[in-house]
Amino acid sequence: MTTGPEFLYLASQSARRRQLLTQIGVRHELLLPGDDEDAEALEAVLPGEAALAYCERVTLAKLGAARARLLSRSLPPAPILAADTTVALEGADGEDEILGKPHDDADAAAMLQKLSGRTHRVITAVAVLEAPHPAFAPHATVQVSLVSFRQLDADEIVRYVASGESQGKAGAYAIQSQAAAWIAHIEGSHSGIMGLPLYETAQLLKPLGWRF
Repeated sequence: MTTGPEFLYLASQSARRRQLLTQIGVRHELLLPGDDEDAEALEAVLPGEAALAYCERVTLAKLGAARARLLSRSLPPAPILAADTTVALEGADGEDEILGKPHDDADAAAMLQKLSGRTHRVITAVAVLEAPHPAFAPHATVQVSLVSFRQLDADEIVRYVASGESQGKAGAYAIQSQAAAWIAHIEGSHSGIMGLPLYETAQLLKPLGWRF
Protein backbone atom coordinates (compact mmCIF):
# COMPACT_ATOMS: atom_id res chain seq x y z
CA MET A 1 0.00 0.00 0.00
CA THR A 2 1.23 3.51 -0.77
CA THR A 3 0.85 6.85 0.94
CA GLY A 4 1.74 10.31 -0.29
CA PRO A 5 0.04 12.52 -2.90
CA GLU A 6 -3.47 11.40 -3.78
CA PHE A 7 -2.52 10.82 -7.41
CA LEU A 8 -0.14 11.76 -10.17
CA TYR A 9 -0.67 12.76 -13.78
CA LEU A 10 0.56 10.23 -16.32
CA ALA A 11 1.65 11.88 -19.57
CA SER A 12 1.39 8.70 -21.62
CA GLN A 13 -1.22 6.86 -23.65
CA SER A 14 0.40 3.50 -22.89
CA ALA A 15 -1.99 0.99 -21.38
CA ARG A 16 1.06 -0.92 -20.13
CA ARG A 17 2.29 2.04 -18.09
CA ARG A 18 -1.14 2.44 -16.55
CA GLN A 19 -1.16 -1.25 -15.66
CA LEU A 20 2.29 -1.04 -14.09
CA LEU A 21 1.49 2.03 -11.99
CA THR A 22 -1.67 0.29 -10.78
CA GLN A 23 0.43 -2.78 -9.92
CA ILE A 24 2.45 -0.77 -7.38
CA GLY A 25 -0.61 1.05 -6.06
CA VAL A 26 -0.05 4.49 -7.60
CA ARG A 27 -3.32 6.19 -8.47
CA HIS A 28 -3.04 8.23 -11.64
CA GLU A 29 -4.97 10.31 -14.12
CA LEU A 30 -4.10 10.76 -17.77
CA LEU A 31 -2.71 14.06 -18.99
CA LEU A 32 -2.72 13.61 -22.75
CA PRO A 33 -1.99 15.94 -25.68
CA GLY A 34 -4.84 17.95 -27.13
CA ASP A 35 -5.72 18.21 -30.81
CA ASP A 36 -3.60 21.34 -31.04
CA GLU A 37 -0.39 19.50 -30.09
CA ASP A 38 1.95 17.59 -32.38
CA ALA A 39 3.01 14.86 -29.96
CA GLU A 40 4.73 12.85 -32.71
CA ALA A 41 7.14 15.72 -33.39
CA LEU A 42 8.64 15.27 -29.91
CA GLU A 43 9.83 11.80 -30.91
CA ALA A 44 11.79 12.84 -34.01
CA VAL A 45 15.38 11.57 -33.92
CA LEU A 46 18.11 14.20 -34.31
CA PRO A 47 20.96 13.48 -36.77
CA GLY A 48 23.66 11.36 -35.17
CA GLU A 49 21.78 11.11 -31.88
CA ALA A 50 22.69 8.17 -29.64
CA ALA A 51 19.81 6.06 -28.35
CA LEU A 52 20.36 6.84 -24.67
CA ALA A 53 20.57 10.59 -25.26
CA TYR A 54 17.50 10.39 -27.51
CA CYS A 55 15.41 8.54 -24.93
CA GLU A 56 16.35 10.95 -22.13
CA ARG A 57 15.71 14.03 -24.31
CA VAL A 58 12.31 12.82 -25.50
CA THR A 59 11.22 11.95 -21.96
CA LEU A 60 12.06 15.42 -20.65
CA ALA A 61 10.35 16.98 -23.67
CA LYS A 62 7.20 14.97 -22.94
CA LEU A 63 7.35 16.08 -19.31
CA GLY A 64 7.73 19.72 -20.32
CA ALA A 65 4.79 19.48 -22.70
CA ALA A 66 2.68 17.88 -19.98
CA ARG A 67 3.61 20.63 -17.51
CA ALA A 68 2.46 23.28 -20.01
CA ARG A 69 -0.71 21.26 -20.61
CA LEU A 70 -1.53 21.11 -16.90
CA LEU A 71 -1.08 24.88 -16.48
CA SER A 72 -3.06 25.79 -19.59
CA ARG A 73 -5.98 23.59 -18.52
CA SER A 74 -6.00 24.98 -14.96
CA LEU A 75 -6.00 21.48 -13.51
CA PRO A 76 -5.43 20.72 -9.82
CA PRO A 77 -1.70 20.53 -9.06
CA ALA A 78 -0.17 17.08 -8.70
CA PRO A 79 3.09 15.36 -9.68
CA ILE A 80 3.55 14.52 -13.35
CA LEU A 81 5.23 11.38 -14.69
CA ALA A 82 6.46 10.94 -18.26
CA ALA A 83 8.39 8.09 -19.86
CA ASP A 84 9.78 6.92 -23.15
CA THR A 85 10.92 3.50 -24.33
CA THR A 86 13.47 3.17 -27.10
CA VAL A 87 14.68 0.04 -28.88
CA ALA A 88 18.21 0.26 -30.27
CA LEU A 89 20.50 -1.97 -32.32
CA GLU A 90 24.22 -1.40 -32.65
CA GLY A 91 25.17 -0.99 -36.28
CA ALA A 92 28.29 -2.26 -38.01
CA ASP A 93 29.80 1.21 -37.61
CA GLY A 94 29.17 1.12 -33.86
CA GLU A 95 26.43 3.75 -34.06
CA ASP A 96 22.93 3.20 -32.75
CA GLU A 97 20.02 2.39 -35.00
CA ILE A 98 16.89 3.53 -33.20
CA LEU A 99 13.82 1.42 -33.94
CA GLY A 100 10.77 3.50 -33.13
CA LYS A 101 7.11 2.79 -33.69
CA PRO A 102 6.57 1.28 -37.14
CA HIS A 103 4.82 3.40 -39.76
CA ASP A 104 2.99 0.41 -41.27
CA ASP A 105 3.08 -3.38 -41.49
CA ALA A 106 5.99 -3.42 -43.93
CA ASP A 107 8.04 -1.24 -41.57
CA ALA A 108 7.14 -3.51 -38.64
CA ALA A 109 8.22 -6.62 -40.54
CA ALA A 110 11.52 -4.97 -41.49
CA MET A 111 12.22 -4.10 -37.85
CA LEU A 112 11.50 -7.62 -36.63
CA GLN A 113 13.77 -9.04 -39.31
CA LYS A 114 16.57 -6.80 -38.01
CA LEU A 115 15.98 -8.02 -34.44
CA SER A 116 15.91 -11.68 -35.48
CA GLY A 117 18.78 -13.68 -34.01
CA ARG A 118 20.34 -10.63 -32.36
CA THR A 119 20.57 -8.90 -28.99
CA HIS A 120 19.20 -5.38 -28.74
CA ARG A 121 18.85 -2.76 -26.02
CA VAL A 122 15.56 -1.56 -24.60
CA ILE A 123 16.03 1.83 -22.97
CA THR A 124 13.32 3.33 -20.80
CA ALA A 125 13.69 6.78 -19.28
CA VAL A 126 11.32 8.04 -16.58
CA ALA A 127 10.96 11.63 -15.39
CA VAL A 128 8.86 13.03 -12.55
CA LEU A 129 7.98 16.65 -11.77
CA GLU A 130 6.75 17.24 -8.24
CA ALA A 131 4.77 20.38 -9.15
CA PRO A 132 4.41 22.56 -12.25
CA HIS A 133 5.84 25.63 -10.44
CA PRO A 134 9.15 26.79 -12.04
CA ALA A 135 10.93 26.34 -8.70
CA PHE A 136 10.62 22.56 -9.06
CA ALA A 137 13.09 20.75 -11.30
CA PRO A 138 12.36 17.33 -12.81
CA HIS A 139 13.95 14.17 -11.46
CA ALA A 140 14.81 11.51 -14.02
CA THR A 141 16.31 8.06 -14.31
CA VAL A 142 17.04 5.61 -17.11
CA GLN A 143 17.03 1.82 -17.23
CA VAL A 144 18.70 -0.27 -19.94
CA SER A 145 17.90 -3.93 -20.61
CA LEU A 146 19.34 -6.40 -23.10
CA VAL A 147 16.94 -8.62 -25.04
CA SER A 148 18.06 -11.56 -27.20
CA PHE A 149 15.77 -12.86 -29.94
CA ARG A 150 16.12 -16.32 -31.41
CA GLN A 151 16.23 -16.59 -35.19
CA LEU A 152 12.80 -15.87 -36.67
CA ASP A 153 11.41 -17.22 -39.89
CA ALA A 154 9.43 -15.14 -42.35
CA ASP A 155 6.08 -16.81 -41.57
CA GLU A 156 6.41 -16.03 -37.87
CA ILE A 157 7.02 -12.38 -38.61
CA VAL A 158 4.08 -12.19 -41.03
CA ARG A 159 1.70 -13.77 -38.51
CA TYR A 160 2.81 -11.50 -35.70
CA VAL A 161 2.50 -8.34 -37.76
CA ALA A 162 -0.94 -9.48 -38.95
CA SER A 163 -2.05 -9.79 -35.31
CA GLY A 164 -1.72 -6.01 -34.95
CA GLU A 165 0.61 -6.28 -31.95
CA SER A 166 3.42 -4.45 -33.74
CA GLN A 167 1.65 -1.16 -34.20
CA GLY A 168 2.37 1.55 -31.66
CA LYS A 169 5.27 -0.44 -30.16
CA ALA A 170 8.90 0.63 -30.22
CA GLY A 171 10.82 -2.03 -32.13
CA ALA A 172 7.51 -3.43 -33.44
CA TYR A 173 6.92 -5.87 -30.57
CA ALA A 174 5.68 -6.09 -26.99
CA ILE A 175 7.29 -8.43 -24.46
CA GLN A 176 3.90 -9.23 -22.91
CA SER A 177 2.53 -10.44 -26.27
CA GLN A 178 3.12 -13.56 -28.38
CA ALA A 179 6.61 -12.23 -29.08
CA ALA A 180 7.64 -13.44 -25.61
CA ALA A 181 8.06 -16.89 -27.20
CA TRP A 182 10.91 -15.49 -29.32
CA ILE A 183 12.95 -14.13 -26.43
CA ALA A 184 15.80 -16.44 -25.49
CA HIS A 185 17.25 -14.23 -22.77
CA ILE A 186 16.77 -10.88 -21.07
CA GLU A 187 19.16 -9.02 -18.82
CA GLY A 188 17.67 -6.12 -16.92
CA SER A 189 14.11 -5.14 -16.01
CA HIS A 190 11.06 -6.94 -17.37
CA SER A 191 8.81 -4.02 -16.40
CA GLY A 192 11.32 -1.64 -18.00
CA ILE A 193 11.02 -3.54 -21.26
CA MET A 194 7.24 -3.25 -20.94
CA GLY A 195 7.57 0.52 -20.64
CA LEU A 196 8.02 1.51 -16.99
CA PRO A 197 10.81 0.10 -14.79
CA LEU A 198 9.04 -0.27 -11.45
CA TYR A 199 12.06 -0.29 -9.15
CA GLU A 200 13.47 2.90 -10.65
CA THR A 201 10.03 4.53 -10.77
CA ALA A 202 9.44 3.78 -7.09
CA GLN A 203 12.79 5.37 -6.23
CA LEU A 204 11.71 8.56 -8.01
CA LEU A 205 8.35 8.64 -6.24
CA LYS A 206 9.54 7.94 -2.68
CA PRO A 207 10.89 11.49 -2.09
CA LEU A 208 7.46 12.83 -3.09
CA GLY A 209 5.79 10.90 -0.25
CA TRP A 210 4.87 7.55 -1.73
CA ARG A 211 5.73 4.50 0.37
CA PHE A 212 5.91 1.01 -1.07
